[in-house]
Amino acid sequence: MDAPSPRDTTAPTAEPQAAEPQAAEPQAAEPQADQTQTVAPSNRKAPFPRGFLDTISTGWAEHPASLPAAREQAPWAARRREKVSKAFPGQRVVVPAGGLKQRSNDCDYPFRAHSAFSHLTGWGSDAEPDAVLVFEPRDEGHEAVLYFRERADRTTAEFYSDATIGEFWIGPRPALDGVAADLGLTTAHLDAFSPEADDRTVGTDDELTRFVSELRLVKDEYELAQMALAVEVTGRGFDDVIAELPRIIEHPRGERVVEGVFHQRARSDGNSVGYDTIAASGPHACYLHWTRNDGPVKPGDLILLDAGVEVDSLYTADITRTLPVSGTFTDIQRRIYETVREAADASFAAAKVGVPFRRLHEAAMEVIAARVAEWGLLPVTAEEALDGDRGGQHRRYMVHGTSHHLGIDVHDCAQARRDMYYDGLLEPGMVFTIEPGLYFQIDDLTVPEEYRGIGARIEDDIVMTADGPVNLSAGIPRTADEVEEWIARLKR
Repeated sequence: MDAPSPRDTTAPTAEPQAAEPQAAEPQAAEPQADQTQTVAPSNRKAPFPRGFLDTISTGWAEHPASLPAAREQAPWAARRREKVSKAFPGQRVVVPAGGLKQRSNDCDYPFRAHSAFSHLTGWGSDAEPDAVLVFEPRDEGHEAVLYFRERADRTTAEFYSDATIGEFWIGPRPALDGVAADLGLTTAHLDAFSPEADDRTVGTDDELTRFVSELRLVKDEYELAQMALAVEVTGRGFDDVIAELPRIIEHPRGERVVEGVFHQRARSDGNSVGYDTIAASGPHACYLHWTRNDGPVKPGDLILLDAGVEVDSLYTADITRTLPVSGTFTDIQRRIYETVREAADASFAAAKVGVPFRRLHEAAMEVIAARVAEWGLLPVTAEEALDGDRGGQHRRYMVHGTSHHLGIDVHDCAQARRDMYYDGLLEPGMVFTIEPGLYFQIDDLTVPEEYRGIGARIEDDIVMTADGPVNLSAGIPRTADEVEEWIARLKR
């Protein structure tokens, strides 16, 4: 939840402070005439000596002033803002970045800006908390102004006294003029922003929130390049996991080791993971969103790894591969896995410009229903199971959907209208997943014992083009034979 941090600038206190690595508390500046004093816990505060206060602002080297060139995504973001301006003429539109969120006491989660804010500014992993993009109405449209908190550098008391924004604590922060040049936007201090009663604000105005979500349904060239990059880095993360399988198997919580290995790649080559990694081994693979990741990884089992790297622009991949821990599939595992791949291939073949998005799911379900009926797992025929009104028996073994839009959010465009999303028609530039699966819970008495505890999913990231679908993740092995060869090649 959002909560005020107890790390704000406070009045001096006489209590001593003990040395506490990784838990240092800011010290108080002497009150200034224009400085607002706040109340905060003082049990760890100590006053600054006069000598410190007299000298802290002196003796610093000058930093040469230079402005950056506009970043690559700046012109693309400007075109997106033009669409917002045309859709809301004469109205003040407000797009907040969001603020820090408390993890515990005075520790916050890493900041990640609201997706609409990043999409419309081009500010990605380096965006500032509490920033606000405002479309100010003008005679010929809007002027976009980006408000954020100016630097707390060595010329301010906050420099040393405020652990949230002070640069002695968190390092250099962006300056107004630098961001203006970087993003091609007018910038102003956050203190100059005042909400107005008739503002249309993302997150509270349903029409606006829906519009900026639907704006992302079709990706531009920059976005498509970022998606390809995210998939590429994610593929390297999967390679890392396979290379570490012997160490993973040895650890009693091998799923955690899988998560950590992938996270290292995500942080070294990207911004972070795009969502909580699912490292689900053995029966855990039957839980669709298993993120506890605290189980062992045992030879003879399958491990389902659903993971994606979010790059610095905040675009994320979303890939799933199911791996035989021992390096080879058993006959039953291979049968299940290859059925999932058959369903994925059927969904891919159904993707054509002008086809309803829902057709991707229907095509996969036709395969799933046919195979589980063939294996004697259904109380009805496959045709009866696929009946829209009275069927669905096959969904016991695949309860989730087959596809979702993907981009700057892992479930992108989530506020779009149904007739633009599930019932919408495929267009060039759309990016989506194809991810069928089969899950036979360990205690499911409707399936033979040899099926129980086996879960498999294959998930790829697809871009729709005028010439048909393109699988961005096709380079990550998919078939059972390819997966076995992949493991044999990389496993140390």
